[in-house]
Amino acid sequence: MEACLIVTYRCNAKCYMCNTWQHPSNWHEEFSPELVDKLPEGLSFINITGGEPFLRADIGEIVARALPKTKRLVISSNGYFTDRTIRIFERFGNKIGIRVSIEGLPAANDELRGIKDGFDHGLRTLTTLHGMGIADIGFGMTVSNRNAGDLIELYRLANAMGLEFATATTHNSFYFHTTANRYDDSEAVARAFERVAVELLKTGRPKNWFRAYFNMGLARKARGQKRALPCEVGTDMFFVDPAGNVLPCNGSDEPMIMGNLHEQEFADIWQGPGAEAIRRRVAGCPKQCWMIGSAAPAMRKRIAVPARWVLKNKLRLLLNKKKPHCLDPIGE
Repeated sequence: MEACLIVTYRCNAKCYMCNTWQHPSNWHEEFSPELVDKLPEGLSFINITGGEPFLRADIGEIVARALPKTKRLVISSNGYFTDRTIRIFERFGNKIGIRVSIEGLPAANDELRGIKDGFDHGLRTLTTLHGMGIADIGFGMTVSNRNAGDLIELYRLANAMGLEFATATTHNSFYFHTTANRYDDSEAVARAFERVAVELLKTGRPKNWFRAYFNMGLARKARGQKRALPCEVGTDMFFVDPAGNVLPCNGSDEPMIMGNLHEQEFADIWQGPGAEAIRRRVAGCPKQCWMIGSAAPAMRKRIAVPARWVLKNKLRLLLNKKKPHCLDPIGE
């Protein structure tokens, strides 16, 4: 099982696709590091996110308490607070990882994230961590019409630097505080994801081959199609919001609260009737989200499905090295 800890809704960015910064949480009402002790043991992955996690003065204590709960921990950040980030990694080293959100090349990133010199800060954070020998680092991009043209260049930049590269596309939900995200040219966005999928499949890393499948799922999302694999958030993974509420996901129109860790133990929430009712709602959810938090567990649970797609399309690329090619869609 995986978890995502939303440690704050405060954010120093003013992103084009997300209005969370307009609805900040009050710092004195955000859950304390001690609440993390109530999480279950044996999680496979914890993502710490926000808002901007490094606005929490006690982020180090949250990380310290989360680490014993999971096999892997990654912080999602806009990378602006380089000094604060470095202090955390000086403390924990390669026990943790980071993904820095970058929305395009320098001019596009700073415009779309609403942070002056944001690209410079993010890149400095990444290169400093790389120089420290931190292994699990990379950057990610949320793709829309406004930056789809930069997607392949950013992938190639990450590849040249030896960094991981994560992709996402715009969604509308309570978490993002918007219903206005739209594609002016959904096909252009879908094709941008498909180009990255081809590049990923060409590499010698099996992990990248499955990322290619994930990117093809993002192409489906951009085209408004049904997600390729069932969503089982609230079963495979959960979120904790700054108030301590346990949620199945951050993609719903309104928060689907299973319970609150200030009031209950996690096991009582997870096994209670409220959680079962939420899982039934998830089963009938029409949103068709395709975020890494819900897609990755589904891919692992049904590994034969993406594996067959990978095998078929790797073979296609090998047989058509000198010809333009298009990958098979997924979920067909």
